[in-house]
Parts: sequence; C-alpha cells; structure tokens
Amino acid sequence: MAFNETTVADAIQSISRSEYVLPAIQREFVWGPDRICQLFDSLMQDFPVGQLLFWKINKEKTSHYRFYRFMRNYHARDAFRCVEAEPDHGGPLIGVLDGQQRLTALNIGLRGSMAIKKPYGRWSSDDSFPKQTLHLDLTSPLGDEADGTVYNFKFFAVKSDLPHSGWFPVAKIMTLKAGPAMVTWLRTERGIEGDELEQAYERLDRLHRVVHVEKPLAYFTETSQDLDRVLQIFIRVNSKGMVLSYSDLLLSIATAQWAERDARDAVHNLVDNLNEVGPGYSFSKDFVLKAGLMLLDIKSVGFKVENFGRENMALMESEWDRIRDALLLTVKLVAGMGFDGNAIRADSALLPIAYYIFHRKLGSKYLSSTMDSGDRAAIKGWLARSYLKASGIWGSGLDVMLTALREQIKKHGETQFPLPEIEREMARRGRSLVFSDEEIEELLEIGYGEKRLLPLLTLLYPFIDTRHHIHVDHIYPRSHFTRAKLRKAGINQEEAEKMMECIDRVANLQLLDGLPNQEKSAAFPESWLKGAFSTKIQRQAYMDRHDLRLSDGHEGWIRPGDDATSFQDFYDARYERLKQRIKELVG
Repeated sequence: MAFNETTVADAIQSISRSEYVLPAIQREFVWGPDRICQLFDSLMQDFPVGQLLFWKINKEKTSHYRFYRFMRNYHARDAFRCVEAEPDHGGPLIGVLDGQQRLTALNIGLRGSMAIKKPYGRWSSDDSFPKQTLHLDLTSPLGDEADGTVYNFKFFAVKSDLPHSGWFPVAKIMTLKAGPAMVTWLRTERGIEGDELEQAYERLDRLHRVVHVEKPLAYFTETSQDLDRVLQIFIRVNSKGMVLSYSDLLLSIATAQWAERDARDAVHNLVDNLNEVGPGYSFSKDFVLKAGLMLLDIKSVGFKVENFGRENMALMESEWDRIRDALLLTVKLVAGMGFDGNAIRADSALLPIAYYIFHRKLGSKYLSSTMDSGDRAAIKGWLARSYLKASGIWGSGLDVMLTALREQIKKHGETQFPLPEIEREMARRGRSLVFSDEEIEELLEIGYGEKRLLPLLTLLYPFIDTRHHIHVDHIYPRSHFTRAKLRKAGINQEEAEKMMECIDRVANLQLLDGLPNQEKSAAFPESWLKGAFSTKIQRQAYMDRHDLRLSDGHEGWIRPGDDATSFQDFYDARYERLKQRIKELVG
C-alpha cells in the first residue's frame, strides 16, 4: 500500500467532486458537535489526527459497487444517513475505508452544517432543530482547558446573533485568500482594529495554513480490486472502536453485495416498521440480520463474515420480501398476545416463531383465524414460559440452540407449532421449561413493573384479549397502603410492613383493559366489583375466572374486601391459589 499526504482543502475538494466517496461498507456518522470542534482544535495545535486508509477503485470496477456521498448538512431527524453517490467524472474513485468520521467532520465544518435537537424540544417541531455552522473565536484569550483545548471552536445557529464580532465562520476559509485579504475582511466585516486585529489575524492565518498549506492528512491507499480483501481490511481497521458494532460491519458487507436493493435502507426501514408495531419495542438491525440467517436455513446463524458471503447475500436479497413479511407478522403476533417492549426480555426468542411462520408461508389471516387459535395459544404459552425462567433461556450458546430449534421446526412444523419437539430439544440442551417448586415460589415474588410480570399473567389468564390496551392493575390499590393510612386503619406496624411488601406482588395484581383500570382508579375491589358488574352472578363469574373468590380451606369463601384490613387474608389465599395454578401450568 502506497503512503501519501494531502491538505485538508484538497481532501474537501475531492469530496465535493465525489472523487472521495464512502463505499457501501460504511459507518453512519456518529460524531457530535463537540467532537468536531475537538478535531479542528487538534489540527490548529498541529496534533496528529491519525492515518487514513483509502481504497482506489479502478474505472472499470466503479459500476460494480454502490457508493455514498459524505454527509454535508447533518440533521438528526431528517438527514442522518448518507445519500447514494452517482459519480459522473468517468475516472477511478477513492473509497474511504478508515477515516470516514474524521473526513465527514471536516466536510461539515468547512462546507456544511449540523442540526441537533434542542433539549426539551419536540421531535415533531422544525424549530427544535436549528441549523448550525462552525465558527472560530478569533479575539478571546486562548483556552487552557483540562482536556487540552486551546482554540475555541463552536457551532452557532445560522439565524442567531453571535456573542461578539470575533467569531469567524469556518467555511469562509475555503474561499478567503491569505494575507491582505484577511486583514481587509476582519476590518470591513467585523470592525476589528488595533491589537485585537493582530491577534485575530494570527489565528485566521493559522486556520488558513492548516486548511490550505500544511498536509496533516496522511493516508495509505489499497489498490486491490478484490472485495473480500477490502472487507477484511475494513473489519480489521474498524472493529476496534466502541461505537462501531460488528453488525454495522456485517450490514455494510450485505449492502456491498446486494445487486438490486440497498440492504442498508431495507434493514433500517424494517427495523423502523417493527418498532412501530407495539409500545416500547426496540428491535435492532442485529435482530433483523440474525433473522435473515435463521429464516434462510444458512448453516450457522452466528455473526461471522463467512455467513455474509456472496451466495448467502444473494439469497437474502432474493428472499427479502418474504423475510420482511415473516418478521412483521411475528411481531404483530406477539404484540397481539400482550407482549410489549418491557415484556420481551430477549428478542432472539422470536426467531423460532419467525422461522415457523416463514417455513409454513403463513399470512396475515393466521393472526385471527379460528382454526389456528390453538396453534397461537401454544406459541404464546411457550414464549411466556421461556421468558419466565429467571436463569435466562436466551443467553450463552444461543446460536447453537437456535439452529437446533430450527431443525425441529423444519422436521415437525409442517402443520402446527411443534411444541413437544421444541421443548424436548431445549431440555436436552439444559434449558428445560419445567419449573421446580423453588422456581415457582420465585415467580410469585415477581413485582409490579418487572419484565416477567406480563408473561406470567398472560400465562395464568390466557382468555384475556391482549390485543387491546392492557394495564396491570393492583386489586387492592397501592395508594391506600402507606404507613400513615394503614396506621389510621388500625393496623399495627408489623402487619403494615408485611402488607407494603406484598402490595406490588403477583397475588395482588390482575390484567385489566385500560379504560376499566382508569375507572377503577383507587377504589377498593369490593366497591369496584359492585360498580362494574350489575348482578351477583356476573361478579362471581368474574371473580372465579380471575382467582378473586377463594376457598378458606373449610366451607367458606375469601373475597376481596372494601378496606385494608381484609387485604392479608385475601393475599395469602390468592397466593396459594396461584401457586397451585402455576404448578399445573409449568411444574
């Protein structure tokens, strides 16, 4: 690889002419304004800013790959991804493999702008994203910051008033000539004179030399036209940083090898669509990429470079519509089962379901078909139990288990979700979904707000239509269980402490539609039941289905009451009832 140096101005001109481009194996721009200012300060202080790595793509090869323009005007909401480049100069291109962030920062500072959301601004408001350009303070004393910053660079909104006349718009240095022209500009445009003029000129001249004269950008150029070699180089020089994840690299590799579609856009759009399905969803490109490997029967679902080779990526591109539809249907299915973002402890658990849907070529009718209700119930119960294991089913050794479950679905999942075969395979690998007595006791200690609570309640009460907006409700309202209120109710301190420990646990919780829960508010359960159901038969039916009418162990019944004094007897009885029911379901 050949070694060379260049000026900042020449590099920026090459970017503006689309001679320097970003190959599809690119990182998204992640630097903020402070990092850009720090880079310019380093250049002004003659600090090294790291070597760059370029890839020279011969003219006859440029049409084989997809390239992107460098970011110029960054907008955190509307323009945060690079657009595709269409070079028309007919010559070779320089793809930047290492140094993408630094060159993008220079391009923004010397040619463009940044629009970052203001604190507390509304995401939907354009006013929350003021366009800002980079400036250099020419007249204030040089800094002596703890981080070594000397020159004060800062972004200011385009339409705002500058703090004082000594702030210089950095982009102006690209066209401003050295020497007398600088003095004239400082006098006529900023009104700077005397000693302040001399100081301002020194800093402006320093900026001009950094951009136009000195050659602070050192770079190596890789000339091989072998994409596999270039990918390996890219991975080695880019996999050390904290910001760049391995999935970023793999997505870049996929993008480089898809022929008709833009893999990056396809994956990002699918991630956005998945996260729009249910509240609190945060699916990632990692999930989508692993799903692609899983659904296409690629031997290994691990994040390895060899799994993203030409043949596999060609298959992924050709099957993309089916992959997308299967993932969307999967997420809609689990959303309809009541699993919100908080309840999905590990999104990998959805991959066997997605494979089953993909394998059977199921469509949207599956979500509501009466014929498939039993199948959906089996999936719901399996998913809930897998999330309830405190030890975590979806941890180490995940890739091996996913391929094993895929094999069971392929063999036995032609007409229904193969629950027995899947559970046997999981048990064989030390991930049994059978719960011991100790584990069942632990489930009953799950508290309000915990991730495993919703899966447990949906397992206990599968008849609840979780397609509606479901709330977790305190049967006895928490607001009545403060020390002061319990003392006023005549409950001694020891009993009060026990009640406050129990109030947020499973035996005092139920699932309610959002509106009934709001109507119930802080009402005690007996009063709420009388108001919600007009007849005794309706009330008893509701209590029986929700485990609210409980045997006292003799011939009587324990029902929820109308004050705090009845709480502990009810809680203890419901605890034992739920313990027995959970044991029947998962023991």
